[in-house]
Amino acid sequence: MKKKNWSVLLGAAFLMATSAVGPGFLTQTTVFTQQLAASFGFVILISIILDIGVQLNVWRVIAVSERRAQDIANLVLPGLGAFISFLIVLGGLAFNIGNVGGAGLGFNVLFGISPETGAMLAAAIAIAVFLVREAGKVMDRFAQVMGFLMILLIVYVAFTSAPPVGEAVAKTFLPDEVDVLAIITLVGGTVGGYITFAGGHRLLDAGVKGKESIPEVTTSAVSGITVASVIRVFLFLAALGVVSKGLELDAANPPASVFRLAAGEVGYKLFGVVMLSAAVTSVIGSAYTSVSFLKSFSGTIRRNENWVIIGFILVSTAIFVTIGQPVRLLILAGALNGLILPLTLGVILYAAYKPAIMGDYRHPPLLTIFGVLVVLIMAYLGGYTLLQQLPKLFG
Repeated sequence: MKKKNWSVLLGAAFLMATSAVGPGFLTQTTVFTQQLAASFGFVILISIILDIGVQLNVWRVIAVSERRAQDIANLVLPGLGAFISFLIVLGGLAFNIGNVGGAGLGFNVLFGISPETGAMLAAAIAIAVFLVREAGKVMDRFAQVMGFLMILLIVYVAFTSAPPVGEAVAKTFLPDEVDVLAIITLVGGTVGGYITFAGGHRLLDAGVKGKESIPEVTTSAVSGITVASVIRVFLFLAALGVVSKGLELDAANPPASVFRLAAGEVGYKLFGVVMLSAAVTSVIGSAYTSVSFLKSFSGTIRRNENWVIIGFILVSTAIFVTIGQPVRLLILAGALNGLILPLTLGVILYAAYKPAIMGDYRHPPLLTIFGVLVVLIMAYLGGYTLLQQLPKLFG
């Protein structure tokens, strides 16, 4: 039992972490390092603290209530679960198109094939996971193997780029500047949209639930943030090593140029492997979690979950291969994604105090305060982003 549970807890942690670490995560981390240099360490530190606060709230309430996020939302306000599911699935689909494109780019770097052909190969790998009878276990194991592979390769590149570690540590606690937008972007990219629910719903599917499971849920939640943060920190160090030498990053593909400038052509190929691993695991996490939000509304979807997930992957791949990156859809999804976190976290915090949903469970006040703080900050910034982006949709 213990061994089985440990593999499920690690599986959920890695599913969440590798869902967070996609093409956008690699690009954001590199670009912010270029802008903020060693002070970006402070942004990472604050975002890790906020991420843990979000994730502990969400996973705890899902586990204790033994319900998925959309079912909790429907109990708080009928119809709210359907609205949240719509937002999550729209965001999941839009980001999945980007993930499929990122995987295509990974294949392109490794073998020189076109990104479209690469995207179809990546989709085939992701679909293969859900064709297996024990798809959940295979998904867990795949996320773990790919996660460890990314960590190893990024750590290697971080060492070869020889970053000024002392300066990075100092500026993490005493930054030259504090970039609030960067903090919000990182929190949104690590636990925003569908990502935080990837692990929470996975634990529920694997039977880790009820009040007695809180210690395990906490371990898994913190492990997920830790894995994503380790990848972020070493990628930051790799980029810092390159930037601190005054080398110029290629604006068209900043993360690829970090790998290339740090470790030459071998580094560039390693970037291909990291990009491919990051993208395929994000395709799997996004499809699995988006469909987990649809299961409550249809028995057919529940019974044919894996086939619906495969359909989701096929649709996002078809859109990428035929249309490419649908810019307006991505802008809209990015803007709406900023609102998903405050809305869903707000609902989760409200539900945490409803005996009809939670029984006699008492939610830790510190987690509540933390959660409310994140809801307020993210709601303000999410609204601000939405107002900034909407003119671009109709422009």
